[in-house]
Amino acid sequence: MHRLLLSIPVSLMLGAGAPMLVHTSERNPVFVDVARKVGLNETLICGRKNVKGHIIETLGTGLALLDYNGDDNLDVFFVNGSTLEGFPPGEEPTNHLYRNDGAGQFVDVTEEAGLLKSGWGQGVCAGDYDNDGNIDLYVTYWGQNLLYRNQGDGTFADVTAKAGLIDNRKRWGAGCAFVDYDLDGNLDLFVANYVNFNLDTAPEPLSCRWRGIPVMCGPRGLKGETNQLFRNRGDGTFEEVSESSGVSTISSRYSMSVTTLDIQPDGWPDIYVAVDSLPSILFVNNQDGTFTDLGLASGTALSQDGREQAGMGSAAGDYNADGLLDLVKTNFSHDTPNLYRNDGDEVFTEVTLNAGLGVNTRFLGWGVAFLDFDNDSWPDIFMVNGHVYPGVDRHLSDTTYRQSRILYRNLGNGRFEDISQIAGPAVMDPHPGRGLAFGDYDNDGDVDLFISNIDEQPSLLRNQFSGEHQFISLHLIGTRSNRSAIGARVSVYTGDRVQVQEVRSGSSFMSHSDLRLHFGLSSKEVADRIEIEWPGGEKEVLQSVSGGHFYTVTEGQGITATKLPNSGLLESGN
Repeated sequence: MHRLLLSIPVSLMLGAGAPMLVHTSERNPVFVDVARKVGLNETLICGRKNVKGHIIETLGTGLALLDYNGDDNLDVFFVNGSTLEGFPPGEEPTNHLYRNDGAGQFVDVTEEAGLLKSGWGQGVCAGDYDNDGNIDLYVTYWGQNLLYRNQGDGTFADVTAKAGLIDNRKRWGAGCAFVDYDLDGNLDLFVANYVNFNLDTAPEPLSCRWRGIPVMCGPRGLKGETNQLFRNRGDGTFEEVSESSGVSTISSRYSMSVTTLDIQPDGWPDIYVAVDSLPSILFVNNQDGTFTDLGLASGTALSQDGREQAGMGSAAGDYNADGLLDLVKTNFSHDTPNLYRNDGDEVFTEVTLNAGLGVNTRFLGWGVAFLDFDNDSWPDIFMVNGHVYPGVDRHLSDTTYRQSRILYRNLGNGRFEDISQIAGPAVMDPHPGRGLAFGDYDNDGDVDLFISNIDEQPSLLRNQFSGEHQFISLHLIGTRSNRSAIGARVSVYTGDRVQVQEVRSGSSFMSHSDLRLHFGLSSKEVADRIEIEWPGGEKEVLQSVSGGHFYTVTEGQGITATKLPNSGLLESGN
């Protein structure tokens, strides 16, 4: 890895125009699934494949994109599950860490990295909790969650006990996020818990019914859980502050995904929790170590018509370029997702139908993300789908177990269009999808998609959009603030447009995306100005930043260009 001092030219900005889509065809799809070609081959297990008798067998697992070895190539960690019947000794499925070799292949390094762990894994989030320059992992389980410290030599150590994170209860951990909620420079940890599930007291398999079909029971009728918040003491240990912070005082819910965002923005991170079958939660940071749930008051807890929904995944992004982060949430089948527009003053308006996201109701949504797939400077929405009841294929004509994905293109006028059918077979091919994470794994200047499929091998949707739009990728490193710069807010100005993103741990559905921020510039060659607000309030302004490059910005030390020798390697067919 080489670092070059940046010399930034200034150029004339082109006039802003309406975003254009270069139409695709079967010969030139937007996304191609290259998972098997690049070495992502292991099956992700969650219960019996064709019969899901208990709710524990239905959720699937998440994944994380992270550069664990500091070579500027995105690696991927897949969480794996188990079965209720178990496996013979030595045959248990494990989680998998794949190292990106920078030449277009992923190498399974799970064993040598010290991550050869079996159990009923669920979700994962990443962040440098000890500020040593190495990205660490937190993995949730039905059972004991685990904290893995990155030792900086290609290996991880299980420091759960040492960090004070052993739980005497057998909880069902789901989504998680590292977040510096008190702005002390140390990453704290928020964990969403799903259902209080005990096999000894669980309902009989397939003893409930949905649309006349015998199905597993839950979550309604089962006991919910409270969520947890752990404060980082700064010495490698955590203390649970769930009660004193107000996080666990919220009534028991069936919590799923966790998305952090500063809704005000006032510089203090808030936390949105998508909840299954009960009102979702918006924890607003009171700036004194406590949170208040404003889900109902803000308009983000229920549907527009006041219904409780089965929330699964969630994501934050500024889809309408007003400088405020909006929310999108996926839900159960025969319902619409939610698009909540941030109106400021802690108020959101659901605009799902007006924005064009109500056209699909047959899907059961999981992972979701705001991302600019075509670099036209407008964040699009990608959704991963798949049912929980394998029996729907045999009994219903309007619902399938394996489902296609959805790509909604942002039209730049507050509306989206479903372009899934012209985005390629990788989008339209049906799978039982669950987790979703995005990042530019081949460093060619566009965003790729990693998907975990329940009881199948994962998918890697490589982006090969043929447009000529420019991009800027920013890797932020905190010095006064946390090293991962999680919570940093970046505004990119081009002409009269502003794009806003935050560095975020977790989100989507129990998954973690690249910590680098990717901005499309459309036809612009230069970003006029980039403003960074670091966690804690320090502000930095960068002028006339050229597009087409990957940059590193270190707090208080300015910006450098990152020379990536293998950047775009796959573009040439190598």
